[in-house]
Amino acid sequence: MDLVERARVGTSGIASLAAKDASVDASLLDGFLDAVLSSARRGGDLGREGLDACHATGEVAADRGISLPALLDLHLSAVWRLWGDITGGARGASAGALAAVADVMFRAVADAVAAISKGYEEAQRRAIRREEALRREFIDDLLMGLAAPDALEEQAARFGFNLAGAHLVVVARTRRPLADVGPVHARVETHVLASFGGRDVVVATKEGLLVCVFPASAEDPARELPRILADTGEGPWRIGLGRPYAGPGGVIRSYDEAREALDLAARLGFDRPVARFESLLPYRLFAKDRSAVSEVVEAVLGPLRGARGGAEPLVETLEAFLVESGNVLATARRLHLSPRAITYRLARIAKLTGYSPLDPEQRFILELAVRGRRLVLPTQ
Repeated sequence: MDLVERARVGTSGIASLAAKDASVDASLLDGFLDAVLSSARRGGDLGREGLDACHATGEVAADRGISLPALLDLHLSAVWRLWGDITGGARGASAGALAAVADVMFRAVADAVAAISKGYEEAQRRAIRREEALRREFIDDLLMGLAAPDALEEQAARFGFNLAGAHLVVVARTRRPLADVGPVHARVETHVLASFGGRDVVVATKEGLLVCVFPASAEDPARELPRILADTGEGPWRIGLGRPYAGPGGVIRSYDEAREALDLAARLGFDRPVARFESLLPYRLFAKDRSAVSEVVEAVLGPLRGARGGAEPLVETLEAFLVESGNVLATARRLHLSPRAITYRLARIAKLTGYSPLDPEQRFILELAVRGRRLVLPTQ
């Protein structure tokens, strides 16, 4: 447009002044003011090349850590000063001519702001994905021991994790596999970090399980974590705890123990929400020799197959009796039967097996057989 052609505009000087206004490097305006002037002269938009340049500027600013408000302030301040130069050099121009230039020029600026914002947001999303990928790599290396020591140390420093310290691992399972950075993971991470502090704490998901790494000095997670998990709306939750160990190898060992505690408690039919590896050590030793366990199960419980109705009702009664610590009334309530029916079944168990559930020593043998049955026949 003639009005713009007559104006004396120094874009480099304007860029320097706008940079001072916004306290942002003037290089981020490189080519922007010339593109706006070109658009005003043609009476058209910025064009694909101009918009791509704005998009790239947004990406560069995000990568440099410059805030989006400061970046937009830089560009809008530059346009404001540019408009002042145009109007100052076009004295006597009609209001219509000025309005026409302003309309084209500020439409181009609106498009530029949108392109800058889009580029900035896309760069931020990429940075978040990169950070999450690095975090996932660190967690995999930490739990599986896949990285070289130097690489793992560098990763740990990035995320503020003390590899030399002692840690314990907790795993939790609910009805459905959990997704990394899903809503449950995000909610639990927020509450765990608030409750236990952010340093030396890791919250992640792996193979559908929620995995939390705590410093050994942290307050017992088994007391606080169930409350946090209950607030997720998921459930029921089952939690496994490993023991604390020092060093990166200690994290791996504690993680393996936590998973084993969770699986072993499930196979044993424990209904308690928290399974500690240390409390399951006797069962773990018992389960290592499957042939010996099978022999005990068959020798002790095998005769129950000869009962009318099969072994299952009597085994179910025995399991409930053991859970209720030998209390007949509690067992009856648990199974929705009469105490007389429970007493009758216990007598049948004693007659068929030769071991009385009412005798402490003989009840111990029956309990070994019942627990062992869970270990060698988990589907029954």
